[in-house]
Amino acid sequence: MPETAVDDRKAGTAQAPAFLQPAEQKNMNRVIVIGGGAAGMMAAWAAAAGGSRVLLLEKNEKTGKKIYITGKGRCNFTNACPMDEMMGRVLRNGRFLYSAFAAFSNQDMADFLTQNGCPVCTERGGRMFPASEKASDVTAALMRALHRAGVDIRLHTEVHQILTEDGSVAGVQINREKIPANAVIIATGGLSYPLTGSTGDGYRFARETGHSVTECLPSLVSFRCAEDWVRDLEGLSLKNISIDIRDGRKKIFSEFGEMLFTHFGVSGPVILSASSAAAERLQKAGKLNLWIDCKPALTEEQLDARILRDFSAETRKQFKNALGGLLPARMTGVMVRLSGIDPEKTVNNVTREERLRLVRLLKALPLTVTGTGGFSEAVITRGGVSVKDVNPSTMESRRIAGLYFAGEVLDVDALTGGYNLQIAWSTGVLAGKSAAGAGTADKADSSARREES
Repeated sequence: MPETAVDDRKAGTAQAPAFLQPAEQKNMNRVIVIGGGAAGMMAAWAAAAGGSRVLLLEKNEKTGKKIYITGKGRCNFTNACPMDEMMGRVLRNGRFLYSAFAAFSNQDMADFLTQNGCPVCTERGGRMFPASEKASDVTAALMRALHRAGVDIRLHTEVHQILTEDGSVAGVQINREKIPANAVIIATGGLSYPLTGSTGDGYRFARETGHSVTECLPSLVSFRCAEDWVRDLEGLSLKNISIDIRDGRKKIFSEFGEMLFTHFGVSGPVILSASSAAAERLQKAGKLNLWIDCKPALTEEQLDARILRDFSAETRKQFKNALGGLLPARMTGVMVRLSGIDPEKTVNNVTREERLRLVRLLKALPLTVTGTGGFSEAVITRGGVSVKDVNPSTMESRRIAGLYFAGEVLDVDALTGGYNLQIAWSTGVLAGKSAAGAGTADKADSSARREES
């Protein structure tokens, strides 16, 4: 296959791209990375650090476009928890990630950013952010690392096809241009936030090269609810609550945290995590039951005693005005309506049965989940390239030698809190390191290794 020159868009330097220096680097391994997001940039850096000539192809006008909007623009880039705990936060195919997490840990990522000019800090729940609280500083650090490693970057470039030959990768095709490579890393993301360029290209590449792709669903996404009263609470955030989600009697998810009411239902950190666990069940069942415990620190008996004390302090107060000490002001009207207690009744006339009904409502405020938000608002995609088709020790395809996968394109996902970005960093580094060695053995040896795995 003839060598094709690329334009001079090296990251931050005027030096001619590596592909334009065949005399000096004829025998160097060539790696092409498709996708300039979190996984793609780390893969490109790792492959270049491993001694390969690396070309990073990104169809957007800049790299790291999705990184800029993560964590509400602050970028919760990882979590400081022990790695075994992080493994427990992976909801799908966690065992597949052992080698990736071993190759590049959360501490490795924190050190990487610090060494490349982005100091970091740790907040509640182990969430780690750039100290500046600017996601752009994370991308800037990645770009500095790519520049130092000598990675070539071509923007506004969409890959149309993965080229293969005799069961091995041969390069990529861009319009009429064919670019040869010893290894290709697919790091195109999933389907979430399509405006950032995540439009499922990687799934098409996977299918076209004989790989299985599991069903893809929006994940880390808000819930749609049937109850109209949620609209009255739109924008209200509740802290220190717990939720319980069930399909009939079967418990699907239970967690303590923070949530937010929206025009169509509920969102916020605890709901986003719940969506990861409930997405498939919701699709099959059509609806799920969700209960909000507004006072998880109190038992029903303790909450009843608390309400009784409040009522006893001002016995002539009307019930509609008596819940201010228990709930945010915007929520009291809704709770009064849902309780079925006459709002004009004075609290000294509220019966024990009515009071216990209020207690049960506060401990288990019911909602009916009927669906989720779409990919346009989902943080990640659940599903993707089947991990059965990928070697977990290298991220190399078991079907096409020299083809690698990294990041959200894979069928792995985790709860919110920095865990999904760590999956991207770790799988990207492992894929890059592995691809850097792809050109040191001939095609027959590579195919043999693939068959043995």
